[in-house]
Parts: sequence; structure tokens; C-alpha cells
Amino acid sequence: MLSLFQRKRVPLANAAAPPPVEPAKGLTRPQSATSLLAEPRRQRLLEHIWQRTSLSRRQFRSLYLAPLERYAELVQQFPASEAHHHAWPGGMLDHGLEIVAYALKLRQSHLLPAGASPEAQAAQAEAWTAGTAYAALLHDIGKIAVDLHVEQADGLVWHPWHGPLRQPYRFRYRTDREYRLHGAATGLLYTRVLDAGILDWLSDYQDLWSALLYVLAGQYEHAGTLGELVVKADQASVALALGGDPARAMAAPKHALQRKLLDGLRYLLREEFKLNQPGGPSDGWLTQDALWLVSKTVSDKLRAHLLSQGIEGIPSNNTAVFSVLQDHGIVQPAPDGKAIWRATVTSGTGWSHSFTFLRLSPALIWESGERPAPFAGTVTTEEPLPGDEAAPGSDGIPATSPPPGVADSPAGLADPVSDLLSMLDASDVATAGASSAGAEPPSPSAAATAAITHLVSTGPATMPAPAKAMPSGEDFIAWLRQGIESRKLIINDAKALVHTVDGTAYLVSPGVFQRYVQEHPEIQVLARQDNLHDWQWVQKRFEKLGLHRKQGSGLNIWTCEVTGPRKSRRLHGYLLAAPSALFAEVPPDNPYLSLAHG
Repeated sequence: MLSLFQRKRVPLANAAAPPPVEPAKGLTRPQSATSLLAEPRRQRLLEHIWQRTSLSRRQFRSLYLAPLERYAELVQQFPASEAHHHAWPGGMLDHGLEIVAYALKLRQSHLLPAGASPEAQAAQAEAWTAGTAYAALLHDIGKIAVDLHVEQADGLVWHPWHGPLRQPYRFRYRTDREYRLHGAATGLLYTRVLDAGILDWLSDYQDLWSALLYVLAGQYEHAGTLGELVVKADQASVALALGGDPARAMAAPKHALQRKLLDGLRYLLREEFKLNQPGGPSDGWLTQDALWLVSKTVSDKLRAHLLSQGIEGIPSNNTAVFSVLQDHGIVQPAPDGKAIWRATVTSGTGWSHSFTFLRLSPALIWESGERPAPFAGTVTTEEPLPGDEAAPGSDGIPATSPPPGVADSPAGLADPVSDLLSMLDASDVATAGASSAGAEPPSPSAAATAAITHLVSTGPATMPAPAKAMPSGEDFIAWLRQGIESRKLIINDAKALVHTVDGTAYLVSPGVFQRYVQEHPEIQVLARQDNLHDWQWVQKRFEKLGLHRKQGSGLNIWTCEVTGPRKSRRLHGYLLAAPSALFAEVPPDNPYLSLAHG
């Protein structure tokens, strides 16, 4: 028996490599990770993956790129399936990169761990992001252990738990393979991809650690949100490979947006809204059976708060916001079935005024012991008037329309997921005021940053958030810098408002100014005093800073040619004179954009 093992023993990966063997007919020479990942499409996926993290390049190399390289060396040119999705040479690697990119996109719609305090979510944000990537990457790796029979040039059978291939090889699918066995086989290999330092780091987060181990054991039903993310990302990648619709496969669950809306309202009621103030500025009134919030106030402030947290997919039109709140069961419908109620507030002192309201159940906002005292006066409802939902609020400020050229984004993943791969083959970037639905995870806390720093032996390259200031040109630049550093503002993506062109930053106009205005609704009043559109007010203050490069003719605006896989178009915007105004580390130029001449 011992002699049998001795004859079939396979050299370990850390043993001396055999002398180079010229591949015979039908054999494939193994490639390095650098070579395998050098394909332009794979490089674009790697860039996209980096942009979904909150790490410096060096940190990214240790936590993401190193595991991806080890994965690439293991899966080589193997397909992901024999005759289904990604059934081409290298399909396993393509599928792995795609599902990581898709999973990180989906992860942005979740604050994890669910139900934890904002402080705990911030402390664990980067660990959950990395755990999502690892779970997605490794979910199918067991296939190379149980579905394939791999033979080396020397005639020995290769098993992946010995490490990467070092000789030319050939493979075939096992005819007796069990379809679901590869999920259970993942445990044979994940330590070949994730090193001890990464596993030590992840094991400190019990909820994440449990969910990750369940995914790696193929038990998605016990893995909670992490399991859902991997399943949906897998479906999206498969849909893309089979010519389907990955955007539909990746549609965010309805409860994700509902939770963000509720969390935003709870924050505003705790920190900003004033209740039960008759005769003075009040954002709403709380009675025994209902919370009445002034419709326009809640819409403007909720949108601004969510955008400031990196949560997009919130429509720029108030009527659409009301519909979203109603669709998610947060506001109670009026007798006519719409979201808007008309009611009169009367205080005990005789003060009275009519408003348009959103009506909520107090139990949605407060626990029983936290609920404030009810209003001493009365809130009396009136019959709804035709067109109330589109009418101005009765607080004396006219309801706003979307800025010119800004379309409402649906409450889900609005942009096609294929945009992650084809980059700029999407709707016009210049008119994308709220392009991506999904919430960036909170920025890592000091404790989380310290853990990552220890893991990769380098300090973070993040920038502290600017102090809250009055809208101005300087604050606009600070907002851009902080948004780029925190990945709240994605650059060089399909609907990005900031790109790198000609070695510097390119700001898409008017989209980038409109995006700033959405987080600062108070600009409406300032712009009205100057008889300007709100975004024009910001644009003029940016121009006064003198940070942009002018054309030889003296024009401020530069035109960029955008070339995608299936169409071309033009963007208009500002070139910064120096990229250091926004970037600590300048990314490569977007290969799909070039300055137009003439």
C-alpha cells in the first residue's frame, strides 16, 4: 500500500520546480498570474474592483490583488463549465473576476452587518467588502478539484491542493462528476487563495466569519445577506455569458432601499427635524396616531442626507420620491390612494395653517420608550385636491423640478451591469445626475483602518471628510475630493461625473454641479437671489477659483470624444490645470475618452 502512494506522489508547489518541458501536442503550458491577468478586459475588471473598495493601491494589492493572482494561477485556462456558461478557455478566471465585480456593486446597497449600529457598520465596512469579494471569488473553485481530471506532461495527475500547475497539462471533465459536489469541495482550496493573515483578520468579525464559512461550504441558505449577494452576482455573470440581462439578475432586493429610507428618516428626526412647533418653523407634527411630515421638507432633506451618505438611486423629482416612499410602505396613502395628504394644523393658542403632508406610523420611527410627547393641538385632514402630488407645498416654497437634463433614476440598480465591462456604453454621462443606485459602505473607522494597516504594513491614503461648510467653490472642491477618496463618487465609470483625461481630472458639466446641488438644497435660495439655476451658481463659483485649464481661444469648456464598444458621443466639461486638486494618486487616463480638437 505504501508503494502505491510513493509511485503516485505529486511534487508539492514549494518543492523545486521541474525543468521546463516543451508542451507536446494537446498540452497547455501554465501561465503566470501576471500573464493571465494582463488581458485588457481583465485589467478593466481589476480596476473596477479597486474602485469599489476604500483602499490605497498598496492595500488593494495585499487584500485583493494577491488573492486574485493566486486564484488565477490555480484556475489557469480551465473553463467554468463544460457546455454551459463561460465554457471557453480561461472561462473560470473570467467568471471569477466578473462575479467579484458584480458582488461588490451589489454590496454597495447594503449596510452590514444588518441591524448593527452605524458605528459598528463603519468599523466593519472594509472587512465585509473584502469578505464579499472572497466569497464570490471562491464559490466555484471546488470545480477544479472534483469536476476536472488534469494530467501533467509527466503523466501524473494534478490535484489543486498541491498548488499551481508547473508543467504543461491537459484536462477533461469527469463523466461521473456530481453536480453539487463542487460547493462542498471549496474547503479543500480556499487556503490556497486566502493567506493566514487575511483569515486571521476576517475571523475577528463573527457575523462575517460565520456567513463566509457557510458560503465556502456551499450552504448559502445559512449565509444571510452574504449568500444572497453571491447568488445574485453569480446569476448576473452567468446571464452576461449566456447573452441574458445581467441587470435584471442583479436587481437589488426591495427591502434594501426601504431600510435606507427608514434609516435616513430616523436620523433626520433625531438630528435635524423640528416637531410640534406651532407658529414657528416646524418640519412636522406628531399626534397620538400619526407622524405628519411637511412633504417638500422631508423630500428635500431626505434626498440631500442620503446623497451625502453615498446612497443614490433617489429620484431628483419630489413626486417620484413620494411614490418611492409609498411603494416601500413607509408612508400611508391618503383616501385618494396617493402619498400626499392635505391637513390643517391648529395649536391650543389659536394658531392655524394648512400644509401638504406625508403621513407615517410613529412605530416605524421610534421604539415605544423613545417616542416624543404628542402635539397638544390638532391636525385635521382635508379632502385632497386634484394634482396635489405635483402641486407646490403649502410652506410657501415652490416645489422643484429636476435640473435640466437630469432624469429620475428608478429605485434599484438603474445602470445596466454590462456597463461595468463596456465602461462607457450607456446613457449620456452629462445628464446623469443620480446615476447609480446603491449605497457605498460606510468609510472604515479608525479601528478598522488600524487592522487593515497592520495586515498590509502601510498607512491608509484616505482623507478626512471636510467640515460642514456653506456652499461655495472651495466647498465644492472639498466635496469632490472627499467623494473620490471615499469612493462615493466613482471615476472613469459608465456614468461617472469625473474622469481622468490628458493626465488630469475632467469634470462633466453640468452633471457634476447638479450632483453637488442635490446634496445642498439650500443653494436654491442663494441661486434665486442671483437669478441663476442652482447648478449655475455652483459652476460660477468653481470658475472663480481658477483651477481649470482654458482653451487657447479662452473657452472654459472642453469637449471629449467618448468611444464605446457600440457607439460614440461627446461630453462637455472642465479640465483641471493640475490633477493634485483632486487626486492624491492620479489614476490612468480613461482609455475611452480623448480630447476633441477642432
